Amino acid sequence: MSRASRIPLAQLPDGQWATVADIPVPADPTDHDLVLRLMELGFVPGERVRIVAEGLGRRDPLAVRVGRSTFALRHHEASLILVNALP
Repeated sequence: MSRASRIPLAQLPDGQWATVADIPVPADPTDHDLVLRLMELGFVPGERVRIVAEGLGRRDPLAVRVGRSTFALRHHEASLILVNALP
């Protein structure tokens, strides 16, 4: 898929599957450790992900399925992960 079709994971509709396209190095140095942690959890290019639930009113946290695990992420964390939505 093209780079233009990549969206932040935080913008993926609930229940829709996607594949992780990239986790770019953030401009804010305080997020560098966060990106490393997300990759350690399994948010790596090619991995399938989906948002399984959100807080009330589309608020934090997001319940995100990656591989066989489910994690609670804040919108800020999910916005660092670029995905390609699957049909």
